[in-house]
Amino acid sequence: MQLVIVSGRSGSGKTTALHLLEDMGYYCVDNLPLALLPQLADTLRGRPEVSHLAIGVDARNAPADLVQFDEVLRGVEMRGMSVTTIYLDARDEVLLARYSATRRRHPLSNKSRSLKEAIAVERQLLDPVSNRALLHIDTSALNVHELRDQLRERLEGRDEHDLTVLLQSFAFKHGVPLDADLVFDVRCLANPHWHPDLRHMTGLDTAVREFLDKDALVESLYRDLSGFLLKWLPEFRQNDRSYLTVAIGCTGGQHRSVYMVERIAAHLRGGLPLVQVRHRDIDRRESH
Repeated sequence: MQLVIVSGRSGSGKTTALHLLEDMGYYCVDNLPLALLPQLADTLRGRPEVSHLAIGVDARNAPADLVQFDEVLRGVEMRGMSVTTIYLDARDEVLLARYSATRRRHPLSNKSRSLKEAIAVERQLLDPVSNRALLHIDTSALNVHELRDQLRERLEGRDEHDLTVLLQSFAFKHGVPLDADLVFDVRCLANPHWHPDLRHMTGLDTAVREFLDKDALVESLYRDLSGFLLKWLPEFRQNDRSYLTVAIGCTGGQHRSVYMVERIAAHLRGGLPLVQVRHRDIDRRESH
């Protein structure tokens, strides 16, 4: 049986993710007390009608149970279940804005604890889950459809022993992705933004690619980054990593980072089976 643990701070999209997994055929249970997870595994084990199980775990669990999260999961794995932990998160200001928009009460807020303080406390409570998670997803810039696509891409049609690499471009002015495992900065390269004929294009356009291809510094940085990844990604895979997010950023997330992500992805696909690409700030701009 495949078990997916879905966790994350309130407002990051955990409930939405569970609904999406239910649509994908998972048997979903939200807010199950962690102490009961091994018992649930024993009850459902061997039932052919339940081959995929998703459990929502958040700060409503007893703090003592959250501290024992790693031990609980080891007990489940000893029962022969394949476990993937997904941790959703978003930037603090995004979570604050979402709560302001919905006017819902945060589960940890009270008369003596503000919403901002509750969000900070929740991060600490869920640290044991976040540290155990194989897959982190930053939902700060994702809509429901994009979250669904990411979950499907990450969970469907993959061998659990393969390493899935997500290469993501981003704009530093909009913040570093929270789910990044490795972050590279390409702002040292010549910026096509300062050329009026290239300004409104992206790193996906031929004219921008040709502009950057002519720069020896671009070529040097590309070789260094692609060489680093080709050397070290196999080590991550040997260390039982299933997912790795590599974020490459520039000022606007439009030209240099997009170009570098596309070029490195094409190179890595020659040696790795599962290489995905996302252009965070181009995708965000096109979705509005």
